Amino acid sequence: MIVKIQSGKISGKIDAPTSKSSMQRACAAALLNEGKTIIGNPGRSNDDLAAMAVIDNLGAKVLQETTNELVIESKGVKPVSREMNCGESGLGIRMFAPIAALSDQEIIINGSGSLLSRPMNFFDEIFPSLGIKIESNHGKLPIKIKGPLKPVDITIDGSLSSQFLTGLLMAYGKAATQPVTITVNNLKSKPYIDLTLQVMKEFGYSVINHQYESFEIHPVNATSHQPKNYLVEGDWSGAAFLLVAGAIAGEITVKGLNVFSSQADKAILRALTMSEAVVSIAEDQIVIGSGKLKAFHFDATDCPDLFPPLVALASFCEGTTVIEGVSRLAHKESNRGLTLQEEFGKMGIEIKLQDDLMLVEGGKRINAATVHSHHDHRIAMACAVAALKANGETTIEEAEAINKSYPTFYSDLKSLGAVVF
Repeated sequence: MIVKIQSGKISGKIDAPTSKSSMQRACAAALLNEGKTIIGNPGRSNDDLAAMAVIDNLGAKVLQETTNELVIESKGVKPVSREMNCGESGLGIRMFAPIAALSDQEIIINGSGSLLSRPMNFFDEIFPSLGIKIESNHGKLPIKIKGPLKPVDITIDGSLSSQFLTGLLMAYGKAATQPVTITVNNLKSKPYIDLTLQVMKEFGYSVINHQYESFEIHPVNATSHQPKNYLVEGDWSGAAFLLVAGAIAGEITVKGLNVFSSQADKAILRALTMSEAVVSIAEDQIVIGSGKLKAFHFDATDCPDLFPPLVALASFCEGTTVIEGVSRLAHKESNRGLTLQEEFGKMGIEIKLQDDLMLVEGGKRINAATVHSHHDHRIAMACAVAALKANGETTIEEAEAINKSYPTFYSDLKSLGAVVF
């Protein structure tokens, strides 16, 4: 799919997309909840749909589905299929694998696209110590597992991704019959763990966080079968692109974001303030407009998904912007450090990679160009945002990559007055 975007101003009001991080965790919690779960504001991205397919394979059923609500019924992890497919969702594979292992049935775990090449060595290293049999494809998908998982005190490496820990916390929360501790070395993306713990708390689980160095999971009383209600938050990751678009191409109002959210990508507000964009924050909306943008220094180690919108923002900031945390980008849908360098280079933006730093030379003319998403949703959106102030018409190839997280992104830009076709 090819999308073309013309330079121009935007204005108006827009609702933030639904958080896939929140939605996928809600699906996992609904599977583990023995009874009914009502999920409000459910997402419909490819990753969300993959999560719904996984819990269906593992025994949960959607009883009712409307635009505003999902009603899910579950009796716990009772697989109805020998295989579960997580699509291209990194969170999905890392979170649902330990949860699937609560069953004593043999399950083949698979994925598609870029997920097939992403490292899964964590499971080979950790699962045997939890009583889980595992056969993997040299640390890649597909993998075959057979539980049941037995919660024991363990120590894990949290430097690659916090998503492995999310899955273990949720599986331990369900299976623990006595207090058990997960110790974590060098944990990255701590705010995502805050989101996991928030969801678990709403579903009645008891986890004590010891300064992100260890997590003490306590057994819970599972006798209550009262329906659980969970409202999925607006997505700061997707909304970051809208906010940056407002900062460079006109004043807009973004609604539906929780300024008290645990989501890591809420940090985009800090970057926008540092760049001297015009930002007005209220409880129910954020008004963002363009000012004379200046370069900034930002540490994105705990929020690596912000790199693409930060690069789009930095492209219009006078001077050299420095973004820390490049090491977190290698195992995304693409190698985002190199991909951003290549695609923004086509638009005349020089990006240098130095150890763990990305240096973006901004404030110069942005050239209209033909760019490629590399099948990465965030690269497609970053290029689209930059195109709003390029010197002509920009063409994005493989533009459908946005469906992974934000399927209405282009139509939302159009609703704000952007010329997209």
